[in-house]
Amino acid sequence: MDTENGTRWLSDEEQAAWRAHLYVSRLLMHQLERDLQPFGLTNNDYEILVNLSESKDHRMRMSDLATATLQSKSRLSHQITRMENAGLVRRVNCESDRRGLFAVLTDHGWKTMREVAPHHVASVREHFIDLLSPEELKALHDSLAPVAKHLRGTRSK
Repeated sequence: MDTENGTRWLSDEEQAAWRAHLYVSRLLMHQLERDLQPFGLTNNDYEILVNLSESKDHRMRMSDLATATLQSKSRLSHQITRMENAGLVRRVNCESDRRGLFAVLTDHGWKTMREVAPHHVASVREHFIDLLSPEELKALHDSLAPVAKHLRGTRSK
């Protein structure tokens, strides 16, 4: 601990764990993005397709989709515009709320999702899941759960 201002600096072990987490997170996301490129998709595109494909009637309110994908409404709007231009999604007015909009998965978007998903899962397995034992995966999940819970709580503040 820094005696001048009370800063709790990271120990060597804490710093090593933190930096390993950052490095692996960046490497993994970079690799997953590279593996989506042949399909003309980004990680953000794929995440939106997943959210819509798992939603009732393959649609979500734009505000809910922004929350689910951790994007600002403005950033999501630009993302959806690009995906609309690619024919993957469309926007539909909300009948019960004139200001509300839905993002809706198109038939082309659904077909793309079904085509890409097996390749994405294979990539996740190759570069993450299959490198760890079931016990290591459980320990990783158990380790990250309190962090996720804490961070979800800070989002609503």
